[in-house]
Amino acid sequence: MSLHLHGYWRSSATYRVRIALNLKELTYQYHPVHLVADGGQQFSENYTSLNPSQLVPTFVDDDEDIFLNQSLAIMEYLDERYPDPERLLPSHKSDRARVRALTQDIACDIQPLANLRVLNQLTTSFDSDVEGRNAWSRHWIEKGFVAVEKRLKNTAADYCFGFDISMADVCLVPQVYNAIRFGVDMDKYPIIKRVNDNCNELKAFVDALPENQPDAVK
Repeated sequence: MSLHLHGYWRSSATYRVRIALNLKELTYQYHPVHLVADGGQQFSENYTSLNPSQLVPTFVDDDEDIFLNQSLAIMEYLDERYPDPERLLPSHKSDRARVRALTQDIACDIQPLANLRVLNQLTTSFDSDVEGRNAWSRHWIEKGFVAVEKRLKNTAADYCFGFDISMADVCLVPQVYNAIRFGVDMDKYPIIKRVNDNCNELKAFVDALPENQPDAVK
């Protein structure tokens, strides 16, 4: 098997790549990297040699001898290498730019602030307890969702951009999953909620759910 995904069941970035691989109907080998067990398996010598950033996911395509460690780059690579059956980016350059902008609103401006290593640092350096970390996460997710909701008023139908799935939806769904984990009231964001619900009716998204992964903690 030429495609490999190293990741963690509850990692949003890994979740994005799982959705993308499913939409492309690609078979891949999954390699769990537990971010908590054994002091964090991402810090092991073997994994660090694969991904010096010590983050997940890491994607490997043996046929092309390529190693990629950023979910957005992985998704664009998959879209170019395997354009069918679902395109994650539109064909027109202006539409592609809009999709990329929304994906970066989520993947660059919202999600990293509630990443596990950030939350751990809140405990280590600022003595934050669980509720404090959850409140931190809710604050940044809600702030980001206010902007995303406004943007979607101009673009959304069934999905973020009309009636076709795009990379924006692939990024939005894992972020909503995290939002619910941290106690965000999704009724405040009706467009985001509708798009998320529509996506989660599709098999590619259901199969990618964290709880449906082999390394999920039951």
